[in-house]
Amino acid sequence: MKVAAIQHAIEWENGDVTRKHLLPLIGQAAATGARLIAVTEMYATGFSMDPERIAEEEGGPNEQFLIDQAREHQAWLVGSLAQFGQDGKARNVAVLAGPEGQLYRYAKIHPFSYSGEHHKYAAGTEFLTVRIEGLRVSVFICYDLRFADQFTALGRLGAELIVVPASWGAGPGKEEQWDLLTRARAADAQSWLLACDQAYVPPVGTDPLGIGRSSLTSPLGQTHTRLAAGPDILHATVDTELVATTRARVPIL
Repeated sequence: MKVAAIQHAIEWENGDVTRKHLLPLIGQAAATGARLIAVTEMYATGFSMDPERIAEEEGGPNEQFLIDQAREHQAWLVGSLAQFGQDGKARNVAVLAGPEGQLYRYAKIHPFSYSGEHHKYAAGTEFLTVRIEGLRVSVFICYDLRFADQFTALGRLGAELIVVPASWGAGPGKEEQWDLLTRARAADAQSWLLACDQAYVPPVGTDPLGIGRSSLTSPLGQTHTRLAAGPDILHATVDTELVATTRARVPIL
């Protein structure tokens, strides 16, 4: 399966502008034949701790954009956004939209406590795995990368590709941690791992909320493709046979 990760800049807390910016980028990714296209964590607004300003109801414009783009380009789109659930609580939700109007949601299980996300967004409790053109695809979000047990659990449940939208901020050791954790979690799950981080374009007067370095990592924990820091699109092909071969040769699951 051909996949793509759009490592894009974000107009802070401005979904209208960011969505317009993404339109041609999604078109470029789809034109290469990508069947699954990832964008970032809180892709339209940035990783804001003000859900009162940015969170939307289910079916809101940021979710509908992914649904419409998936249908228009006849591909699967995945990215996270701030969303109010039916219980009225805000969550960091990854939306997976399909070409025929399919819609799946995964709520981030591990809010980023260092930034106080757990005070603003309720934690999710359930994994998500969807069969896409014969490939079992799961989704986590950013800080979930810190928790190896859930990746191993998904591997045992048969996940073959795990997509991780992220907003991995800069700081001492953050590049090394990102590279290490994306590789380790792929090896833990013995699955392909597509990690899509926000591009390194710091907003004026604030710390950058992305370091780039989006990547596709193999079930062996080997980096297949990795971008640099700035805005770019990762294009790659997932070899589904390598998952089965890896699990047969090294049966850690």
